[in-house]
Amino acid sequence: QAIQFGSFTLQSGVQSPIYVDLRLLVSNPEALALAASAYGNLLNELAFDRLAAIPYAGLPLGTAVALQTRSPLIYPRKEAKAYGTKRAIEGRYHPGETVVMLDDLISNGDSKLEAVKPLQSAGLEVNDIVVLIDREGGGREELEGRGFNVHSVFKLRDLLDILVQHERITLEQRGQVETFLQEQTA
Repeated sequence: QAIQFGSFTLQSGVQSPIYVDLRLLVSNPEALALAASAYGNLLNELAFDRLAAIPYAGLPLGTAVALQTRSPLIYPRKEAKAYGTKRAIEGRYHPGETVVMLDDLISNGDSKLEAVKPLQSAGLEVNDIVVLIDREGGGREELEGRGFNVHSVFKLRDLLDILVQHERITLEQRGQVETFLQEQTA
C-alpha cells in the first residue's frame, strides 16, 4: 500500500498519521505509467529545456516522465562524488537553460530548497516544481514565497476524498488526517 495509516516520522521530524510512499510505484508498471502521464499533463503547460529529478524518490518518476514526454533529464546528486568527475549534477545541460524540478511529493519544501541549490549554482533557471502529491504541509506556500511555481497532480485532501468515495479508507481515517493538517497550518 502506497498510503499507510499509523504514526510515522516524516523527513522533517514531524509525526504524521499518514505516510505516502510513492517509491512503491516502481513495482507497478501500470501505476508508474499513469503517474508519468499525470506529470506529463502538468508539464504540457510549462516552458522548459529539461527535467531535473530530485533524488531519491524523484529519480524513477523523473525517468518515467522523461520517457513519456521525450524530455531530457538531469539530477542533482545528494552529495557530490569524491571520485571520477566529481559532478554535483548528473546528465548533460547548458548554463542558462530552464529546468523543471520533479519530485514525488511536497511536505514542507526543505528538500526542494536543497535540491535547487546545485542547479542554480550551475547556471540553470528553476521556475517550476512539479509533484504528484502536495501533502499540504506548508511547502507550497514556502516555495511560492521564494518565487517558485508549485504544481501538483493531487492535494492530499483531494486524494483522501477520492479514497473515501471508493471506500478504500474510512471517514474516521480521513478525519484524523484532516485534524493533523489543520494543526500543521495553525
